[in-house]
Amino acid sequence: MKNVFLLSFLMFLFVSCSLDDDSQSFYNEAIPIASITVPEVFEFGNVYPISVTYFRPTGCHIFNSFLFENNNNERTVILVNTVYQDQNCETFGPEEIIEEASFNFQVNEYGTHTFKFWQGEDANGNDLYYIVDIPVAE
Repeated sequence: MKNVFLLSFLMFLFVSCSLDDDSQSFYNEAIPIASITVPEVFEFGNVYPISVTYFRPTGCHIFNSFLFENNNNERTVILVNTVYQDQNCETFGPEEIIEEASFNFQVNEYGTHTFKFWQGEDANGNDLYYIVDIPVAE
């Protein structure tokens, strides 16, 4: 039975992958977060939705996920879009298409939680963040 599964899996890989094609039809891109909606105070044990808005640059940009970096009670949040390259996509003007995305945050620790929402880079290539501290009510 294991051999049948292994053979089926290898055939799937052979059929679905092309070793000659070095180009990808999509890639992931970090998108600056424009605004956030967060509660002023957390209560321990509760789950809270955290919403962000961002400007969608083209019709080829589709929300993918959030990237999180956790360091104790500090969290860096980066929004990621998948960009499809092989399509004829409309380019949107600045602030033309506003999208919203959200994630749930469960409060499992006491103390103040610091969120750093990535807002792009400055002229020197340094990362910019909107930083918000949210205390946990005791």
